[in-house]
This record gives sequence, C-alpha cells and structure tokens, in this order.
Amino acid sequence: MRFWCEHAWLDLSGVRSGVLVDVADGRITAVTPDSPCPPDARRLTGLVLPGFANAHSHAFHRALRGRTHADGGTFWTWRTGMYALAGKLDPDSYRKLATAVYAEMALAGVTCVGEFHYVHHAPGGVPYADPNAMAEALRQAAHDAGIRVTLLDTCYLAGGIDQPLAPGQLRFSDGSVDAWASRVSALRSDSTLLAGAAIHSVRAVPRPALREVVSAWPAGPLHVHLSEQPAENEACFAAYGLSPTELLASVGALSARTTAVHATHLSTEDIMLLGSTRTGACFCPTTEADLADGIGPARELADAGSVLSLGSDQHAVIDPLLEARALEHGERLRTGQRGRFAPSELFSALTAHASLGWPSDFADLVAISLDTPRTAGCLPEQVMMVATAADVHTVIAGGKVIVEDGHHRVGDVGRLLAEATEELWR
Repeated sequence: MRFWCEHAWLDLSGVRSGVLVDVADGRITAVTPDSPCPPDARRLTGLVLPGFANAHSHAFHRALRGRTHADGGTFWTWRTGMYALAGKLDPDSYRKLATAVYAEMALAGVTCVGEFHYVHHAPGGVPYADPNAMAEALRQAAHDAGIRVTLLDTCYLAGGIDQPLAPGQLRFSDGSVDAWASRVSALRSDSTLLAGAAIHSVRAVPRPALREVVSAWPAGPLHVHLSEQPAENEACFAAYGLSPTELLASVGALSARTTAVHATHLSTEDIMLLGSTRTGACFCPTTEADLADGIGPARELADAGSVLSLGSDQHAVIDPLLEARALEHGERLRTGQRGRFAPSELFSALTAHASLGWPSDFADLVAISLDTPRTAGCLPEQVMMVATAADVHTVIAGGKVIVEDGHHRVGDVGRLLAEATEELWR
C-alpha cells in the first residue's frame, strides 16, 4: 500500500512536497519526498501530518457537553455533576458512548487516545462478573472506531486527603493497591489496546499507597492528575508539608514514563523537579479554560526538560488543532509575548504518541484541506495556527482509511453521539 501526499509535515524540519509513504502491515516502511505520484498510490491532497495523539480523555464526560458550561459554579461543583453522570454508566451504554466519542476524535485526526479510566465497577462498588467489563467496553469502542487506546487504568482509593470515598465514588475504587493491581494485570494488550496505569491524584491515593502503585507498575505509561486546582496544593501542603509534585517525587513516581496531566499551579521548584526527571506534561487547554483551572507554565516546563502532550479531557471540544493553538495562545495571554512555541513544537505536542507507549512507525496519517474558508491562502507551515477539525478530510490509522471525505466509517457520528447521550440522560 502506498500513499502520495501533496504536502507532508515529516518531522521537526517542517513541510516537504510530493511525499510518497510506503506501508506494510500497518507500519510505515519508507518515506520518499519530492516524488511523483505513482499510479498505484492513493493521493492525499492538502497537508498531511502524522496521526494526532489525544493524551488525556475521559470518554464519558462527552455526555456533559452543552449541559455544564453556562451554570457558573466551580470545578468542584462541576465535579458533582460529573460524578452523577458516572453513576448512570454500564458496560453497554459506555461502549455505545465511547464508540461515538472515539469516532468524533477520528474525524478530528486522532488515531491514538489515552483513556484515563476510573469507572471500574457497578454502582456501589460491586464488581461486574468480568471485573474489567468497563475496560473491555472501551477496547471494543476503540476497535470499532478504528483507533488505538492506551487504557490508563486508574488507582482511586480515597474521596480526598484523609477523607473516605463518597457513595458516588465507590465504583471507582478497588479498595486497595493490591486489588487494583490484580485486576489490571488481567487486562491483555493487543493491536487496539495497550494497558497502562494512572494515579488519579494525590487526593485520591494516600501517600503510602502512592509508593505501592509505582512498585506495582514498574514499566509502561503512568499518568497522574497534578495540581489542576489550588485547593489540591493547599490540602497536600496541609497534610504532608509538600506540594503534589514534591510528594510524587518522594515516592519515585516521577520519571520519563510518567505524564503529569494539567500541571497548572506549579512552583519554580515543581517545574524543575518535573523537568529534571523528564516527566511529561499533558495540557488540556479547552478543558482548563472551561473549568477555570488557569493557564499552566508550558514554556517553562518544556525548557526544563518535560515533553509536552495535549488532551481533550472532558471533551468540551474535540479538536487537537485547536488544543495546539490554545497552548500557544495561553502562553501569549499569560506572558504578553507571541511565538512562545514554534510550529514544530506544536507539531510535537500534537503527535506525542510516546507518552502513550506506542511506537512511532504506525501508518497514521491525517490530511488537512488547504482550500477551505479557514485555510485558503495560508502557508502549509502555519496551518496549525488556522485550521480546525472541520478541515480534516482523510484519516488513516494503521494503514486503514477510517475517515474519508470527512465521513467516518461507522456512519453518522452526530446521530450516534445524540443517541448515546440521550440514553444516559433519560
């Protein structure tokens, strides 16, 4: 199989024209710039980029879209409504919703997603007959949508620092690190799903258990919500005399395999700890704006050594191009300076598959039209500063076309989203 790209962003060096991509068994075997289009190749017009990596997703949050954005309140009041929604899920309804959500991601160019998964059991905390039934629903959803998922199975043990679990949180918890690790060990990785791990937060995992999680998951992706809200920092200082970052460092949780999600309210010392350990940082700009979280120190983290990635988190918007642009715009708003991130750096954050544990040679391609009302007349090198998900016309994942002419192979994604969401809100 061969794909010929009118223009392609190959790597950090930028855009080349007439790029021929050879594919075998879903992997890229050769890339040849400045090539005429062979008769056996499929033409991809516009600008072609590698598939986008959505490094932080809570798929069920998509059912909140358009229902929580105008009611004021705080992150904490929003969370109450989110937990109520989580209580409505079962494996079947979650599979339907997640299939539609992952298809919406594919329409936007996402070929790999990190699913921060903590709805493990039935309401009340009773395990399903298959203790990983909810995870298997996500595996099937990703398979049907044609993308890969890193299932970041989340350890969740407490309702807050020194607080018991609330009734609505019981289905998130396995009760102990040993029970969590035993259940996660039964998950098998395959061509669709890679088993990973997550610490929900320093609020939800007590200090002794943090070290146990790190020991129980010694290799592979490990993600953690970090300092999304000032209240988390205050509670952590009060309990431990440490910032959340310092607490994670004290138990060996920071490393190149770790990704800190949000990383919004950090001290200079926190930034240096994350950078010096090569801990990644996943920013979710549209969620952080919607929930009034704040704007994190992205430039400082990158300069300190953290690899940046991007996520859509609660899916107020699913548009990786917008998230990348918002990363730069947040920096401009925060500092009053333009050009905080070069397009090549935004390209790296958009395609940070390594943060999710997958190799980089998958034949994942995203073709963006250069003749739409948004992109007409723009330089290909600056397309990330103007394009949106609506400009994506073709998406290939593992060598298979899953989006063609702006349509996903599963059918009417809007209808699927409406049906899955309405079922949960009845």
